[in-house]
Amino acid sequence: MLEHLRSLPTSLKLRSAGDSTSFTVLPSHDDHALWMQKMDITPFDFSYLSSLLGQAFTDWTNQTDSVPGGPIAAYSVWNTEGECIGEDSGQITDSDINVRSMVLECAEKEQTLSRRGISKHGEYLLIAEPLFSRINKDIFAVFVALVFESHRSETSEAVVRSEALHYRTCFYRRFEYIFMTDLLHSHEQTAREEHRRSILFQIVQRMHDKMDVGAILDEVFVSMDYLYPSTHIMLYMSQDQRSFNPRIKPLLIQERGEDICVRSFMEGRLIVSRSDELDKRIIEVGLPLKGKQGIYGVFHIEMNEELMEDSDLQLIAMMADTAGTAFENAKLHEQSHMLIQELRVINDLTQRLNKSLQLMEIYQFSEQEFKNIFQADYCCILQLNDSTNRFEVMATNVKEIRQRTYPMDSGIAGYMYQTEEPLIISDYTQFDKVTSSFMELTGAMSLIAAPIRVDGQVKSAILLAHVREHFFSYENYRLLQMLSIHLGLALTNATLHAEVRRLANLDMLTGLYVRHYLDNIIHERQAHDYCGSLVVVDIDQFKQVNDTFGHQTGDQVLKQVSDIVTSSVRAEDICARWGGEELAIYMPQIGIQQALVYAERIRTRVEAETRPSVTVSSGIAEWNWMDEKVSVESLFYRADMALYSAKNGGRNRIVIEEQEGIR
Repeated sequence: MLEHLRSLPTSLKLRSAGDSTSFTVLPSHDDHALWMQKMDITPFDFSYLSSLLGQAFTDWTNQTDSVPGGPIAAYSVWNTEGECIGEDSGQITDSDINVRSMVLECAEKEQTLSRRGISKHGEYLLIAEPLFSRINKDIFAVFVALVFESHRSETSEAVVRSEALHYRTCFYRRFEYIFMTDLLHSHEQTAREEHRRSILFQIVQRMHDKMDVGAILDEVFVSMDYLYPSTHIMLYMSQDQRSFNPRIKPLLIQERGEDICVRSFMEGRLIVSRSDELDKRIIEVGLPLKGKQGIYGVFHIEMNEELMEDSDLQLIAMMADTAGTAFENAKLHEQSHMLIQELRVINDLTQRLNKSLQLMEIYQFSEQEFKNIFQADYCCILQLNDSTNRFEVMATNVKEIRQRTYPMDSGIAGYMYQTEEPLIISDYTQFDKVTSSFMELTGAMSLIAAPIRVDGQVKSAILLAHVREHFFSYENYRLLQMLSIHLGLALTNATLHAEVRRLANLDMLTGLYVRHYLDNIIHERQAHDYCGSLVVVDIDQFKQVNDTFGHQTGDQVLKQVSDIVTSSVRAEDICARWGGEELAIYMPQIGIQQALVYAERIRTRVEAETRPSVTVSSGIAEWNWMDEKVSVESLFYRADMALYSAKNGGRNRIVIEEQEGIR
């Protein structure tokens, strides 16, 4: 309490615990008394003595009142500034008597003063006795006695000096009592602090011994329950942290507004709030769980203020700092293992995706693999059809939406197409951007989704859902983004491969298939169909067109005829360039008479629509499963022979195999 009180005397110090030969002589009562008598006040303490002087005067008054006869003078005590600290209210006083000036004079001269005078109560004697400190003899107060004529003979300076010494004894007794109380309190505080630090050290050891995130958080709750059983503690995590502990919940900043937890999280510091509840004061604490890399959550603590001291707050803050560091270390350890697992998953998935160049195989394989990797209940992969501007469901385990199509500006896929960003939803009931039939049909609450880019543009989307809220973590969200990139590359490769194959099977001038592709298709159809027809079309006197108008015009005529052919037949018919100016049309599951109708349509349109005008001759052959020899070669041979007959018969004609045709 007082600045010059430094240490205990040597006689009170304990011997060293490691010195087995030394011994301690217990201090005697005299030693204690001598030590206490050496404790004194200094001028630096005078401005703080008012309370102590008043308490000592009360003690002195109580003791003198218990003595028979009691005091016969009006006593008071004053500080050196001339301020009355305590006075005997039971005695007659007179406002005409200027006691203060005499007190100041006494304090200045540092000697006993007496003064006689007359007031409205009669003659009086005023005695001021200075009070000095024990060691340095500094005057710290003035003891004043006011005696009227009726008692003057019974009161003298000696009597007042005796009472002043009695008061001084009461003052130092009160001083020693306060000093000892502070000393004991300091000792208790030291012992309590030592105990707390011992507990904190044990807690720190246990936390850093664990490398599991959940175990560290559980240790915090166990330690808090042990140290402060009456507290209510919750932990609000800023990131998804899967835990079955009911006291760990997500920190929903938008919903909580500006409460103490949000403020503590945003400012990254301890925030204390006090409020009244019924007949007690409640202290509310927001304490961030933070490491060197960031803030991971906020502890919310509520308890009775009477049970919480500043040292308790410091201890809780140190526990939170330790927990934050241990949590971050465990999180980094966990993330390193997770990163290794993610790299393995990416490597395995990439290898498997690259094994196939068929789009449907990639979609179906991805649907199964992504569902297993993320432990999702439902998966859906959609592809954007550029011709219809709608998303088509390519693969899913939800039967109700298989082969469905959706507008490109609706649902989760449409939302990602517009934003070009991945999406994570922890609670679908709180998501108000768009509605999703995928989520509503499945009853799912959690979702992670990512757009799939092909050639830098969003062409597909993958959706993963689970029926539980807050199921997918931020790590899942990030991993899906990386995997979607590899899936996009696989789809790009498959698309390019399909396009290369398509271009390899197309004639660049006419846009029709090449002959070897038509051979393969007919061969495949003959293995499964019951019949089919082949129409071979040849442009009459095409050499004259080239000689008359030039080869560029000849190419344009050939392109015109090809367009007429493709627009005159069914969508399932295969049109190919047979060679030179000859074209071929294979019509699966159609007889020769039906093929004749299409061939006639082609002949009449070519004659009417081409510029410069040309004509065509056609030969038709058919096959069915009852033929003795069913082969591509025989079908082409018979159709070619029919075309030869049409040419020899005058051109601009159609001939059915080994029969005369019609014009």
